[in-house]
Amino acid sequence: MRLFTAVYPPREVLEHLDLALGGVGGPSASAPGSGLRWVPSAQRHVTLAFHGEVPDGAVEDYVDELATVVARAAPFETALVGSGTFGGRTLWVGVGGEVDRLRALSHEVARAADAVGIAGADRAGGRPHLTVARVSAARRGRDRHGRGRGAPRETDPATPFARWARALAVYRGPTWPVRTVHVVASRLGAGRSGGPAHEDVAVLPLG
Repeated sequence: MRLFTAVYPPREVLEHLDLALGGVGGPSASAPGSGLRWVPSAQRHVTLAFHGEVPDGAVEDYVDELATVVARAAPFETALVGSGTFGGRTLWVGVGGEVDRLRALSHEVARAADAVGIAGADRAGGRPHLTVARVSAARRGRDRHGRGRGAPRETDPATPFARWARALAVYRGPTWPVRTVHVVASRLGAGRSGGPAHEDVAVLPLG
Protein backbone atom coordinates (compact mmCIF):
# COMPACT_ATOMS: atom_id res chain seq x y z
CA MET A 1 0.00 0.00 0.00
CA ARG A 2 1.01 3.64 -0.52
CA LEU A 3 1.92 5.01 2.89
CA PHE A 4 2.93 8.22 4.65
CA THR A 5 3.32 9.36 8.26
CA ALA A 6 1.91 12.70 9.37
CA VAL A 7 0.61 15.07 12.02
CA TYR A 8 -2.98 16.30 11.67
CA PRO A 9 -4.25 19.63 13.05
CA PRO A 10 -7.47 19.47 15.08
CA ARG A 11 -10.80 20.55 13.60
CA GLU A 12 -10.81 24.03 15.14
CA VAL A 13 -7.43 24.79 13.56
CA LEU A 14 -8.64 23.67 10.13
CA GLU A 15 -11.83 25.71 10.51
CA HIS A 16 -9.77 28.81 11.37
CA LEU A 17 -7.71 28.25 8.22
CA ASP A 18 -10.87 27.85 6.10
CA LEU A 19 -12.14 31.20 7.39
CA ALA A 20 -8.84 32.82 6.45
CA LEU A 21 -8.95 31.28 2.96
CA GLY A 22 -12.50 32.55 2.49
CA GLY A 23 -11.44 36.00 3.66
CA VAL A 24 -8.62 36.35 1.14
CA GLY A 25 -10.14 34.32 -1.71
CA GLY A 26 -13.73 35.54 -1.68
CA PRO A 27 -16.02 33.54 -4.00
CA SER A 28 -13.02 31.90 -5.67
CA ALA A 29 -12.17 30.16 -2.38
CA SER A 30 -14.96 27.67 -3.09
CA ALA A 31 -14.16 27.43 -6.82
CA PRO A 32 -10.47 28.30 -7.31
CA GLY A 33 -10.57 28.00 -11.10
CA SER A 34 -10.06 25.54 -13.91
CA GLY A 35 -7.38 22.98 -13.15
CA LEU A 36 -6.96 24.07 -9.52
CA ARG A 37 -7.92 21.62 -6.76
CA TRP A 38 -8.35 22.10 -3.02
CA VAL A 39 -7.05 19.45 -0.66
CA PRO A 40 -10.14 18.41 1.37
CA SER A 41 -9.99 19.90 4.86
CA ALA A 42 -10.00 16.47 6.56
CA GLN A 43 -6.93 15.44 4.53
CA ARG A 44 -4.81 18.49 5.32
CA HIS A 45 -1.78 17.37 7.28
CA VAL A 46 1.91 18.01 7.95
CA THR A 47 3.86 15.14 6.40
CA LEU A 48 6.65 13.75 8.57
CA ALA A 49 7.79 11.04 6.14
CA PHE A 50 6.61 9.72 2.78
CA HIS A 51 7.09 5.99 2.27
CA GLY A 52 5.60 5.30 -1.16
CA GLU A 53 4.53 1.74 -1.91
CA VAL A 54 5.09 -0.49 1.11
CA PRO A 55 4.50 -4.28 1.11
CA ASP A 56 1.57 -5.17 3.35
CA GLY A 57 3.80 -7.48 5.37
CA ALA A 58 6.17 -4.62 6.27
CA VAL A 59 3.48 -2.27 7.57
CA GLU A 60 3.03 -3.98 10.94
CA ASP A 61 6.80 -4.01 11.55
CA TYR A 62 6.97 -0.30 10.76
CA VAL A 63 4.06 0.57 13.05
CA ASP A 64 5.66 -1.40 15.90
CA GLU A 65 9.01 0.34 15.40
CA LEU A 66 7.37 3.75 15.09
CA ALA A 67 5.29 3.23 18.25
CA THR A 68 8.51 2.82 20.23
CA VAL A 69 10.02 5.96 18.69
CA VAL A 70 6.91 8.10 19.17
CA ALA A 71 6.51 6.99 22.79
CA ARG A 72 9.89 8.61 23.55
CA ALA A 73 8.78 12.03 22.22
CA ALA A 74 6.86 14.37 24.53
CA PRO A 75 3.87 16.33 23.14
CA PHE A 76 4.70 19.81 21.86
CA GLU A 77 2.88 22.87 20.54
CA THR A 78 2.73 24.21 17.01
CA ALA A 79 0.62 26.47 14.79
CA LEU A 80 -0.03 27.18 11.12
CA VAL A 81 1.89 30.30 10.13
CA GLY A 82 2.45 32.11 6.81
CA SER A 83 2.09 30.75 3.30
CA GLY A 84 3.80 30.26 -0.04
CA THR A 85 3.84 28.20 -3.21
CA PHE A 86 6.11 25.51 -4.63
CA GLY A 87 6.80 26.40 -8.25
CA GLY A 88 3.35 28.00 -8.54
CA ARG A 89 1.84 24.49 -8.54
CA THR A 90 1.14 23.99 -4.83
CA LEU A 91 -0.29 26.40 -2.25
CA TRP A 92 0.91 25.68 1.27
CA VAL A 93 0.65 27.07 4.78
CA GLY A 94 3.76 26.96 6.96
CA VAL A 95 4.29 25.70 10.49
CA GLY A 96 5.42 27.70 13.54
CA GLY A 97 5.74 27.07 17.25
CA GLU A 98 8.10 24.34 18.45
CA VAL A 99 9.32 23.62 14.93
CA ASP A 100 12.64 22.17 16.09
CA ARG A 101 10.78 19.43 17.92
CA LEU A 102 8.62 18.75 14.87
CA ARG A 103 11.77 18.46 12.74
CA ALA A 104 13.37 16.14 15.29
CA LEU A 105 10.26 13.97 15.26
CA SER A 106 10.32 13.84 11.46
CA HIS A 107 13.95 12.73 11.55
CA GLU A 108 13.17 9.97 14.04
CA VAL A 109 10.22 8.80 11.92
CA ALA A 110 12.52 8.52 8.90
CA ARG A 111 14.99 6.51 10.99
CA ALA A 112 12.23 4.15 12.13
CA ALA A 113 11.27 3.52 8.51
CA ASP A 114 14.90 2.84 7.60
CA ALA A 115 15.23 0.42 10.52
CA VAL A 116 12.58 -1.88 9.03
CA GLY A 117 13.79 -1.50 5.46
CA ILE A 118 11.18 0.81 3.92
CA ALA A 119 11.56 4.22 2.34
CA GLY A 120 11.01 7.16 4.64
CA ALA A 121 12.02 10.50 3.17
CA ASP A 122 12.14 13.13 5.94
CA ARG A 123 9.55 15.71 4.79
CA ALA A 124 9.49 18.12 7.75
CA GLY A 125 13.22 18.47 8.31
CA GLY A 126 13.53 21.44 5.98
CA ARG A 127 10.31 23.44 5.57
CA PRO A 128 7.40 21.76 7.35
CA HIS A 129 4.10 22.73 5.75
CA LEU A 130 0.48 21.83 5.17
CA THR A 131 -0.64 21.64 1.52
CA VAL A 132 -3.86 23.55 0.84
CA ALA A 133 -4.34 23.34 -2.94
CA ARG A 134 -2.70 21.99 -6.09
CA VAL A 135 -2.67 22.55 -9.83
CA SER A 136 -4.08 19.47 -11.57
CA ALA A 137 -1.88 17.30 -13.77
CA ALA A 138 -4.07 18.20 -16.77
CA ARG A 139 -3.49 21.91 -16.29
CA ARG A 140 0.26 21.45 -15.78
CA GLY A 141 0.43 19.61 -19.09
CA ARG A 142 -1.68 22.22 -20.86
CA ASP A 143 0.49 25.08 -19.58
CA ARG A 144 3.72 23.22 -20.36
CA HIS A 145 2.75 22.69 -23.99
CA GLY A 146 1.24 26.12 -24.50
CA ARG A 147 -2.35 24.91 -24.89
CA GLY A 148 -5.40 26.53 -23.37
CA ARG A 149 -4.85 30.00 -24.76
CA GLY A 150 -6.35 32.67 -22.54
CA ALA A 151 -5.86 30.62 -19.36
CA PRO A 152 -3.21 32.07 -17.00
CA ARG A 153 -0.05 30.06 -16.55
CA GLU A 154 0.48 28.41 -13.17
CA THR A 155 3.31 30.84 -12.35
CA ASP A 156 1.35 33.91 -13.51
CA PRO A 157 0.85 36.42 -10.67
CA ALA A 158 -2.81 36.58 -11.69
CA THR A 159 -3.45 32.97 -10.61
CA PRO A 160 -5.11 32.56 -7.20
CA PHE A 161 -2.17 30.68 -5.70
CA ALA A 162 0.23 33.61 -5.96
CA ARG A 163 -2.36 36.09 -4.72
CA TRP A 164 -3.47 33.91 -1.81
CA ALA A 165 0.12 33.15 -0.78
CA ARG A 166 0.84 36.89 -0.57
CA ALA A 167 -2.35 37.54 1.41
CA LEU A 168 -1.69 34.64 3.79
CA ALA A 169 1.96 35.56 4.39
CA VAL A 170 0.90 37.20 7.67
CA TYR A 171 -1.52 34.42 8.65
CA ARG A 172 -1.19 32.84 12.09
CA GLY A 173 -3.62 30.18 13.26
CA PRO A 174 -4.35 29.02 16.79
CA THR A 175 -1.72 27.02 18.64
CA TRP A 176 -2.45 23.35 19.16
CA PRO A 177 -0.67 20.51 21.00
CA VAL A 178 0.74 17.69 18.86
CA ARG A 179 -0.14 14.53 20.78
CA THR A 180 -0.43 11.85 18.07
CA VAL A 181 1.26 10.68 14.88
CA HIS A 182 -0.76 9.05 12.09
CA VAL A 183 0.36 6.32 9.70
CA VAL A 184 -1.88 6.74 6.66
CA ALA A 185 -2.68 4.65 3.58
CA SER A 186 -3.32 6.70 0.44
CA ARG A 187 -5.26 5.32 -2.54
CA LEU A 188 -4.71 7.48 -5.61
CA GLY A 189 -7.81 8.47 -7.56
CA ALA A 190 -10.20 6.99 -5.01
CA GLY A 191 -11.23 10.26 -3.36
CA ARG A 192 -13.41 13.19 -4.32
CA SER A 193 -12.82 14.75 -7.75
CA GLY A 194 -10.26 12.08 -8.56
CA GLY A 195 -8.01 12.92 -5.62
CA PRO A 196 -6.55 10.40 -3.19
CA ALA A 197 -8.50 8.70 -0.41
CA HIS A 198 -6.78 8.53 2.97
CA GLU A 199 -7.29 5.96 5.71
CA ASP A 200 -5.54 5.71 9.08
CA VAL A 201 -3.49 2.53 9.48
CA ALA A 202 -2.39 3.51 13.00
CA VAL A 203 -2.67 6.51 15.35
CA LEU A 204 0.21 6.53 17.83
CA PRO A 205 0.37 8.71 20.97
CA LEU A 206 3.42 10.77 21.90
CA GLY A 207 4.92 10.55 25.33
